[in-house]
Amino acid sequence: MYMQDILTNREKEILKYVVENFIRYATPIGSRMLSKKTKLNLSSATIRNIMSDLGEKKLLHTPHTSAGRVPTDKGLRYYVDTLMDKQNLKPKEIEFLKSQLEEIKNNITEEDYLFKETSKILGKISRQLSVVTQPLLNTGIFEKLELVQLASNRILVVINLKSGFVKTILMEIDTEITKSKLEYISALLNEKLSGLTLKEIRETYAERLSDVRNSEPELFQMFIHSIDKIYHEEETGGNVYIGGTGEIITQPEFDDPKNFKNIIELTENKDLVIHIFQNLGDDDSTVNISIGQENEDVILKDYSIICTNYKIGDIKGKLGIIGPRRINYAKMVSLLEYTSKLFSEIFS
Repeated sequence: MYMQDILTNREKEILKYVVENFIRYATPIGSRMLSKKTKLNLSSATIRNIMSDLGEKKLLHTPHTSAGRVPTDKGLRYYVDTLMDKQNLKPKEIEFLKSQLEEIKNNITEEDYLFKETSKILGKISRQLSVVTQPLLNTGIFEKLELVQLASNRILVVINLKSGFVKTILMEIDTEITKSKLEYISALLNEKLSGLTLKEIRETYAERLSDVRNSEPELFQMFIHSIDKIYHEEETGGNVYIGGTGEIITQPEFDDPKNFKNIIELTENKDLVIHIFQNLGDDDSTVNISIGQENEDVILKDYSIICTNYKIGDIKGKLGIIGPRRINYAKMVSLLEYTSKLFSEIFS
């Protein structure tokens, strides 16, 4: 039987109040305070007994230095799955987020600018660590290729996807190539490969280019190496952008030097962050939440992770928030849902 079927309404209300007090103030709460604050009209002795029952069910526990109670990871999970009310963003937060993303769209100067700036914006609103991963491109539809000569043996490969995303890769070749040859190869590749996903190109280029690839083998090989390079980046997790470091350390948990050290280590270990987000769910319509001990990595046992996907046309990446276990789950879910929706509307 699932636990929601065996908790009474009184237990649910008290658990909800304890969790929301913990989220708001980062402190335990006792039965006397609960008897004053809730609308149950119960004595502190009755509330104490209910809290004791919730403790036996591993939903609350008593910190060593306090007579009050705080939720366990199990209690937080029950709250998130069963008791949490949706908390909408404030109108000024919605306006700020929308205006900032519109400004980014109009001032993109480099291919990762969007992701860097979005991580900073989410950090400002959430006051937590915010994570944005660069989208995976293997499902992206190839639109056109440009080969730009930077020096006699250095070529900039510019791959344009139908979604509007542009990937640039710097390649070096052994021999000098004329501009006319670069234009010829670009036109040929555009004619034969436009409309295919990068995955399809990588898997079928040998057959699709069999009649022409021997004419300029080095240039054709350079293009394939560019596709391979994109795949290698994605197989190792791709690029990740972290914002909000200055904001999260203002939270009360980081008065403890040990916690402060942990969060700094986390921001510097991007491989770990990539690994974390790769292991979270991949359903486009879902916000995934992982709480405390549910996280595999030891460094994250005191943190919660909230994550969802975003889509830009035919490619997608992840948006996420990492914060203390008492993070405001209801607000963070709304923030990520709305940001994901804006991404699709503004950048597709």
